Amino acid sequence: MHKELKGMFACFLSLLGFISPGQAEGDNINWPSFRGIHAAGISEGPDLPEKFDGRTGEGLAFKVKIPGLAHSSPIVWGKTLFLTTAVSREAGASFKPGLYGSGEASKDRTVHEWLIMCYDKRTGKLLWKKTATKGRPTDKRHVKATYANSTPATDGKHVVAFFGSEGLFAYTVKGDFLWKKDLGRLDVGAYDLPSYEWGSASSPVIHGGKVIVQCDTQGESFITALDVRTGRTLWKTPRDELPSWGTPTVVPSKKRTQVVANGSNFIRGYEFETGKELWRLGGSSKITAPTPVFEAGLIIVTSGRAPERPIFAIREEALGDLTLKPGKTKNEFAAWSQVKRGPYMPTPLIYREKVYLLHNGGIFACYDLKSGKELSRSRIPHKAFGFSGSPVATNGKIYLSGEDGLVFEMKAGNEPALIAVHEMGEPLMASPALSEGVMYLRGQKHLFAVGKHK
Repeated sequence: MHKELKGMFACFLSLLGFISPGQAEGDNINWPSFRGIHAAGISEGPDLPEKFDGRTGEGLAFKVKIPGLAHSSPIVWGKTLFLTTAVSREAGASFKPGLYGSGEASKDRTVHEWLIMCYDKRTGKLLWKKTATKGRPTDKRHVKATYANSTPATDGKHVVAFFGSEGLFAYTVKGDFLWKKDLGRLDVGAYDLPSYEWGSASSPVIHGGKVIVQCDTQGESFITALDVRTGRTLWKTPRDELPSWGTPTVVPSKKRTQVVANGSNFIRGYEFETGKELWRLGGSSKITAPTPVFEAGLIIVTSGRAPERPIFAIREEALGDLTLKPGKTKNEFAAWSQVKRGPYMPTPLIYREKVYLLHNGGIFACYDLKSGKELSRSRIPHKAFGFSGSPVATNGKIYLSGEDGLVFEMKAGNEPALIAVHEMGEPLMASPALSEGVMYLRGQKHLFAVGKHK
């Protein structure tokens, strides 16, 4: 089948709900932004190795040392892979993984160099490296965070990297500088302790020639669309919001394309072309980090700070104020909801008509996508540090990368079963990327390619 016809056919099937957004447009090659196409976290392809080990090299195509500190995920387009990082002048600069509630900031305020790097995804060879900016960080960062938390985005022509208060930067995929956008100081921290500075983490997304960036801060909050070629502002919509860390999701459907953004005061949907608000839904947590995901006409949005910790299933055609009345779990446009069940950090995974939720502490739950019924709830046997990265799926298996440096391989289903545990040898804070049967894992010090390119 001709490539263009094949892509059109796949998109048509996606609209009918037969295959996921990740399968429809990715053709199992491209993983262009946080959690892949539309943040779906899915790429069907060749099987990953039954055994892989980051310490011995078993099951790996390559293992490459990477400079600096970052929690940003790898992205892939064609034969290339892109990473961002922040390199400190402080010897031994680090972050503190683990399950703890401290909100203290890192003391590292030395000069940093923010880098964008391009690798050959088959060999791990560095193709180019560019310094986006250099200087003392404008903001502090949480002791568990880095100065490069946001995952870059690409459309195969442009690469856009977001470094919070340091700015938004665009290059060609060949490494030629295009433009920089100063979005102002983005003070992102604890909503109830304004003096705390935790650093931004929301990632840019590219769709239809636009770069969408969500900036929820202690001061001015907004969501904006920029021309990917020039950086020109196309629209900018104010948001009456508390600081947040979730990435916006572009949701295309038959009738309209919208941008969905998580938020504490309201989860909102915006018109893609103009930034006009289409709908809003209240009742979320005071801290929101998970990214919205969608499939089969439903948008799943969660957050995990007590006491609310909700899960919402929102219909794509939503309009107006969807906020549930007291004691109600659904309405015309809110298909179903749960309370006290949402994850704090990891983004949900919708896979084969089920919703999978991974919690920081290791609880792994499965829900029916259409009804919201909880099908199972179990605990992943991690060592101590828990999870920050989000789950991804391929070939009926779900992979959970943990801060202990372990990757848990699960069989998808109503009651997910543990198949294997793989040791990588260093903390895994970022979410994995999948491309052509290879899983790319960004560790504290290395980039791992799990599998072999055919």
